[in-house]
Amino acid sequence: MSSQLTYTNKLHAGSDFPALSATLLNGESLSLGKPQHGADWQLVVVYRGRHCPLCTKYLNQLEEYQETLLSIGVDLVAVSGDSKAQLESHLAQLEVTFPIAYGLTLEQMQTLGLYISDPRSEQETDHPFAEPGIFVVNNEGRIQVTDISNNPFVRPELQALVNGLGWIRNPDNNYPIRGMHK
Repeated sequence: MSSQLTYTNKLHAGSDFPALSATLLNGESLSLGKPQHGADWQLVVVYRGRHCPLCTKYLNQLEEYQETLLSIGVDLVAVSGDSKAQLESHLAQLEVTFPIAYGLTLEQMQTLGLYISDPRSEQETDHPFAEPGIFVVNNEGRIQVTDISNNPFVRPELQALVNGLGWIRNPDNNYPIRGMHK
């Protein structure tokens, strides 16, 4: 075990979401942070990959909130560093209708400021993978909300996240991007 520390550059609230794309199963390129389906915000969920049962559970739970998110103008996409074959086999465990992309590269993971882990064994997976991250990109292409974890046990509780986004999106609340003190 190495005692060498690795530093990551985190994306800051209020900063522009980087121009990144990943691939959908049909071969189409998907621009992350670019809302679709009539929404003007996008929730980008980075998950560890097929090997993670907690990610599978989280994605399946997220499906329950897709309609509510769209009703407040927030589109939803999930992405991992898995290969196309890994995503295809993962679909047997997933019960989701929102877009899931694959092929997030190490460079893209680093650009997003995600924690990156090496597999514990070949049985886990065959590539370094991103630990969970959530980015809510607003209509200006800026990061409105972000949450980055170094393990799958710490993620936003979905009901609280969706309720919070609804509150933020309500113009009567005039809620700014938080965490921007310099």
